[in-house]
This record gives sequence, structure tokens and C-alpha cells, in this order.
Amino acid sequence: MARGNTHLTYGSVTKTFHWTIALMIAAMFALGWSARTLAGWIEAPDIITTDATITWAKLLFSMHKTLGITIFFLAILRILWAISQPKPGLLNGDNAAEATLAEAVHWLLYGSLIAVPLSGWVYHASTTGYAPIWWSFGQNLPFVPKDAQVAAISAAVHFILQWVLAGAILLHVAGAVKHHVIDRDATLRRMLPGRMDAIPTRDQPGHTLPILAALAIWAAALGAGAWAGWLSPAATPQGAALAEVQSDWAVQDGALNIAITQGGSEVTGRFDDWTASISYSETPDAGGRHGDVTVTVAIPSLSLGSVTDQATGPDYLAAEAWPTATFEADLVEREGALVADGTLRIRDRQMPVSMPVRLAIENGTADASGSLTIDRRDYAVGLEMKDEGTLAFDVEIDWQLTAARAPQD
Repeated sequence: MARGNTHLTYGSVTKTFHWTIALMIAAMFALGWSARTLAGWIEAPDIITTDATITWAKLLFSMHKTLGITIFFLAILRILWAISQPKPGLLNGDNAAEATLAEAVHWLLYGSLIAVPLSGWVYHASTTGYAPIWWSFGQNLPFVPKDAQVAAISAAVHFILQWVLAGAILLHVAGAVKHHVIDRDATLRRMLPGRMDAIPTRDQPGHTLPILAALAIWAAALGAGAWAGWLSPAATPQGAALAEVQSDWAVQDGALNIAITQGGSEVTGRFDDWTASISYSETPDAGGRHGDVTVTVAIPSLSLGSVTDQATGPDYLAAEAWPTATFEADLVEREGALVADGTLRIRDRQMPVSMPVRLAIENGTADASGSLTIDRRDYAVGLEMKDEGTLAFDVEIDWQLTAARAPQD
């Protein structure tokens, strides 16, 4: 069998692309459904899951993502090959309506093989998650920021486009079965191994209407996905905003970040809503105390990539039952360095902590930063996850802020 196409039959290269991608798509749908099912179990408060459940979910998600990127590149190669080859004509081209639908479905298939994995890739790159792509590249994409809004939009687009792809596949398969069973022509057989010539009808559908139909469907899918993602509650902090606090130093800007290690991969995130009441004097009192600080954090404002819902759920930070965490400390000088010495409350657990603080003050503006490592078990977070290989015990917290001294009355 020849490698290239003719006007009567498909060559071996086209057939290999067709059936390889078809099998990979079937596997990708199965992996995605299985992974999403396990993730639903993990997030459900009434289903008890184990370390093995999380390990399997990570494995299936990684397989799904890696297979999707593979299909993306294979689809590009297939399209380039198709452009370079003659295309065998339709055997029912004289049936204008059916032939036009078939051509529109082919355009939808080609475009969806690019758009579906690409939208999933953008989602992966815009969030932080514990299921990496297994290629040596691709964890990040140029011009795609780590942003909750971008992640929500790309996730919604990916979800809708996958159904466009599924619908196109069903129509494609239904058409092939009709040709084989009802029309009894060689449409299906000429895509099977071996040489099968078939004489196309004289009339063939044009390309303009099928392309316009496919573009209209893609535009509707992209618009619906973008709209759904924009309105997604995952794209914005949840819960009531914290009230502003009065403070000797008013925070102008800052960030409160968190990093966990799940399945051997670091997952980073941030709290978008927090307040800090700061009292500080460059001159310490007799006990070496410079002031004090109280930081209140809105737990529902956490963004932690693909595991946000799990992290704020009842087995972990329990955002619904305990919507805030509080850090209260004295700012003291110890061995020539500034230290925040106090307590950290998460959920219903309060533990003593001591955190070095880096501080620089110039012209009434203070730049400060610090970091802290805590053991999640001390705060009853994820107690069911007893294997550090699944979820590490240590949680890294780091912060930085810029504050201005409040005017003196």
C-alpha cells in the first residue's frame, strides 16, 4: 500500500494518523473521566479517601494531560500531511446536504484536535497543580500567567470544546456506519488497512459553507466557555471580605503565599484577602519589644491551583467552619534580629510560633518580609493523609508587605 493519498484512496500515512489519534482520543476521554471521578471522591465531604486515591488521581491526570499534548502535536502533523496530499472525493457528493454536513464535521474534528488539548494546556500552565505533564517541557507556556481568572476561563473553554469534539466524533462514526450498513459503499473500507479504490461522485461539496459552519460552532463554544469561566466562583475569592483595620502602619501592598508538596510536586498558592494591624517603633522598650502585629486571613480567599477546593474543604482548612486564621505576635529584638514571637491559630488549633522578620524603613515607609514552616498536623489539617509521599507534613508560608506610617494627630 502506498504511503501517499490518491484521488481514489487514502495512503498508509493518513490511515496511521487516523487510527492512532482515534485510539488516543478514546483513551484520553477514559482517563479524563476516571481522573475527574476520583477527584470528585477526594473533594466530597461524605466519601472517605486514602493516600492511594490521591496517588491514582495524580497518575490518571498526568496520563490524560500528557496524552492530550501528544495528540496536539500529532494533529498538527496530520493536518500538515493532509495539506500536502490529494484528498479522495466523497462517494455521496451528489447528496448536497449530507456531503456538506460530512465536510463540516471533518473541519470540526481537525480544529477540535488542536483546540481541545491546547485549552487544557493553557489551564495547566495558568494554575499550579500536583499532576505534571510527563514531557520534559510544557509545565508553563509563554504569555500564560499563573492567574485564577485565566485558569477558570481556559477550564470552561476546555470543558465545552471537549463536547464539541465528542459530538463531532459521534457524527463522524454515525456517518461511517451509515455508509457501510445502509449505503453499502466503500467509505469506511477505504480507511481500513489495505488498498481500496473507490470512485467519487462527480459532484462534490464546496468548502465555504462547511468552514463557516465549523467556525460558527467554535465561536459559540469559545464565547460560552469564556463567559462561564469569567463568572466562575473559582476565579474570585469566596466569602465575605474582611473589614479594614485601624493600624499605626497602613499596609499599601503585599502578598501572603503558601506552598505545599503533594505527590512529590510543589503546589503554590496565595491568600487574596488578609489584614494586618501593626504597631512598631524603631526604639524598643526596656524588654526589647518594638511593637506587635495581628494578621487576620480569610481562608475562603485561598487560591491553590487545582487543589483549592480540596484545601479549603472540611478535612483540611475547613473554610466554612473556620473562615479565618489569626497570627498574633510581639515584635521583639533577639540576637540583633527582629522576630515576631506569638501564636498562629488555624481551625480550632493554636500553636506558638517564632518567625524572623526582615525589615527596612525609609522616609516613613516600611518594607518587610518573612517566612515560616509549619506542620499541618499541628493544626488538624489533612489528618487522614498520613503518607508524606502523598501530602508532605511541612507547609511553607511566606509574605511581604509595604506599609506607610499613619500620620500622627
